[in-house]
Amino acid sequence: MPAMPELPTAPIERARWQRGLWVAGGLIALALGTVGIFLPLLPTTPFVLLAAWCFSNGSRRFEHWLMNHRHFGPMVRNWRSDRVIPLRAKQLASAMMTLASAWAWWVMPAQIGWLPAFVCTLVAAWMWQQPSRPREA
Repeated sequence: MPAMPELPTAPIERARWQRGLWVAGGLIALALGTVGIFLPLLPTTPFVLLAAWCFSNGSRRFEHWLMNHRHFGPMVRNWRSDRVIPLRAKQLASAMMTLASAWAWWVMPAQIGWLPAFVCTLVAAWMWQQPSRPREA
């Protein structure tokens, strides 16, 4: 297991209200990512990565917590180091997007029923272009 990054001691140089907004955005993104574990139309990984970015702008403590989180930490560290999305995450996301798009096509009006499938196809195309493993040094 790789060594965990140390908690930076330098404060983030922003006004307190700005740091508060970044932290609030990070918490909302993390909540949506957590809900996305259970709801197929909400993707987990992008929201967790967004939360990490928000925390990096608002709170070193929250960023450190997320980077060292048992479940979310490896995802964030791999993304930051090599822009890696694990193969298992790609497979699960593709399966859930396919199921959710089929369901949406079935229940939505015909004029817009194709829209979720279109968006999911774009997301999947981008996702599958990202590496699945860190580069060898």
